[in-house]
Amino acid sequence: MMHPLHLSKMCVVSALGHGTAPLLKALRSGASGLRPCSFEQAKLQTYTGDIDGVDDVRLDAGLAAFNCRNNRAAELALRQDGFLAAVDAARMRYVAERIGLFLGTSTSGILEAEHAYQRRGADDAKPLAFHYAETHNTFSLAGFLRVRLGLRGPSLVVSCACASTAKAFGNAARMIEAGLCDAAIVGGADTLCLTTLHGFASLALTAPGPCRPSDAGRCGISIGEAAGFVLVEKDPARGSDVWLLGLGESNDAYHMSAPHPEGLGARLAIARALQSAGLEPGAIDYVNLHGTATPAGDEAEDQAVFASFGDAVPVSSTKGHTGHTLGAAGVIEAIICAMALRHQFVPGSPHTETVDPAFRSRYQLAAAPMRLSRVMSNSFGFGGTNCSLVLGAAA
Repeated sequence: MMHPLHLSKMCVVSALGHGTAPLLKALRSGASGLRPCSFEQAKLQTYTGDIDGVDDVRLDAGLAAFNCRNNRAAELALRQDGFLAAVDAARMRYVAERIGLFLGTSTSGILEAEHAYQRRGADDAKPLAFHYAETHNTFSLAGFLRVRLGLRGPSLVVSCACASTAKAFGNAARMIEAGLCDAAIVGGADTLCLTTLHGFASLALTAPGPCRPSDAGRCGISIGEAAGFVLVEKDPARGSDVWLLGLGESNDAYHMSAPHPEGLGARLAIARALQSAGLEPGAIDYVNLHGTATPAGDEAEDQAVFASFGDAVPVSSTKGHTGHTLGAAGVIEAIICAMALRHQFVPGSPHTETVDPAFRSRYQLAAAPMRLSRVMSNSFGFGGTNCSLVLGAAA
């Protein structure tokens, strides 16, 4: 069993707004942040979940080299919900060397590289203003946060598709358990770029309208963008409510972009998460599905979840609210689960109308009040990389 970690403070930005308040409001009302794609020059018939105001964010002069859409989204998230003040207090409590940074992203600053390519010279030389290491490079996000937050503890960035920020919780838990840090900032950011939009479209994985997870007529994802961070502590200085109780990881080793058709890797991640938390399946009150609205992905996850929990546990996908935020999905949905626990409700599934009749899990179409003690959040990515988190009140 893992030592529970307290989720002391959270911050988030997504297509639903800036901060946890608009996120909570949307989850309760069923509102969606998806809209027809108008990003840059992408001429695609699909919907996206854009963060408003990202281009208006200005980084401090000393951080100018880090200026890219992904880091601006991260900065916008940091400014929400008193998160910066909480990090300052933690730094005073633990010192900067004892707070780790464990982050995730899949796109990082690819958009900045796309812009640089568009501005290249006649000899194909890159523009002098393009800073690869501080923008496009996957570690850019950690480099930015280390300077921005004044932290000097262990830091790394996980980039394993849509499980990235979920698996970052695992890195934090192991580093804290090993005694290498006392607290950590866990989370990440993923933002829209042309590579992602056209890439998923080329795979015929983007829906022409808003995504419809688990719907009988589902036909693909709606790509979203988001940034979110959580301060996790082993021994918090104040009262506790929501804790990370366990986590499980696995890899299908089945296909580069398709899940195992019977969800075997997902089942293994779920089982390991329960074992890590010291819980039986019946102790879970709600499962936040990865639920991307692809035909194969949703079917495989339904098989895995039904095999693990039967039809007694309500499940839903919240990607109809935010879109699929790719590498940021794990932390965004962990924050959603924490809010569900704090406010005692289960989220619904905007845009889903008729649940696939072949599915056997207990799918929740609309948000509803419910007593929750333990919840699970699933994040499954390309290459069969899987991670399940268990959140709840500590025993």
